[in-house]
Amino acid sequence: MKKLGIIFGGRSEEHEISRMSAVSVIRAIDRSKYEIVPIGITKDGRWYLYDGPVEKIATGEWEAEAVKALAENPQKYDFSVVGAGGRTLCDVIDFALPVVHGTYCEDGKLQGLLEMAGIPYGGCGVTASAAAMDKIIAKELFIRAGIPVCPYVAVTSEELLRDPSGVAARIEEKLGYPVYVKPANQGSSVGISKVEDHSQILKALNYAAEFDRRLLVEKGLSCREIETAVLGRGGSVRAAVTGEIIATEDFYDYDAKYVDDGKPKMQIPADIPAEMSEKIREYAVKGFQMLDGEGFARCDFFVDRDTREIYLNEINTIPGFTSFSMFPLLWEQAGSAYPDTIERIIELGYERYYAENHRQTDRQK
Repeated sequence: MKKLGIIFGGRSEEHEISRMSAVSVIRAIDRSKYEIVPIGITKDGRWYLYDGPVEKIATGEWEAEAVKALAENPQKYDFSVVGAGGRTLCDVIDFALPVVHGTYCEDGKLQGLLEMAGIPYGGCGVTASAAAMDKIIAKELFIRAGIPVCPYVAVTSEELLRDPSGVAARIEEKLGYPVYVKPANQGSSVGISKVEDHSQILKALNYAAEFDRRLLVEKGLSCREIETAVLGRGGSVRAAVTGEIIATEDFYDYDAKYVDDGKPKMQIPADIPAEMSEKIREYAVKGFQMLDGEGFARCDFFVDRDTREIYLNEINTIPGFTSFSMFPLLWEQAGSAYPDTIERIIELGYERYYAENHRQTDRQK
């Protein structure tokens, strides 16, 4: 039986979201096919094996239990993530399914570690993960692929410190108001602000700079938020149905997603014309392939209410997997049950691993 490592937690601002996603994934996996090995990463970067009650992952109580278990039985629970000697990550798991959102995972860092360790894993590789995580780089790639994106201005924290008034003037000249300010390398609406006029712009930029040195300022549009999901690799990528986020707040922020239970509504499939849904699905596949994506992702779009223009906003390479997350719900509507979707993600990870190793073997002959 394969030892399937579910890696959760992490050092990012999305630590708590990752824990909720991990619980849903663990409960959905076929235990007759896989031995589940939960591996938690604390907010300060420590890795622990955990085999206690699954519900304690969601509450955060898992950490104290894992620390206690390691102290009482180091022979069973001790391992090193990398290094020589002793038991390593390679000895603990056969396959990794990262469910760690945000920085230090979704940005390619964890994928690089798994590549170096020779462990097959689910989801996008290093390049696609890093490119998709940086919203500025991703937008430039989408533009090159001929996919429309929302008008934007890129800013660095160094520019902001050196010439704040010049940064504000550049934003106002190109975009006007309102605008949305966000860190370029965060997810789940962490660090985002809506800015209505000049008096708010520097405060919003400085707030976003608390999370990243690269900042993204996007033109505020009267738009609908439409999403779809993709599965596959190479030339065999397919998109699920489209769904719509109907937020009761001014915009779909972090609290609306994860704190104010039930506040945002999802409509699946989205109530949009068939040709618009098909175009969104086409752009999703094209954008995913432009990033060299493999495995799975959720693709988020804006549709202008006035012009009906479609804009690819971002591609999330490790989207939320909670029971109320859009990604699994989109695939359920498309005919793939939650456990089947996870199984397909694992299959795609093994396909990539075997293809890459076969390619290396062939070169050595």
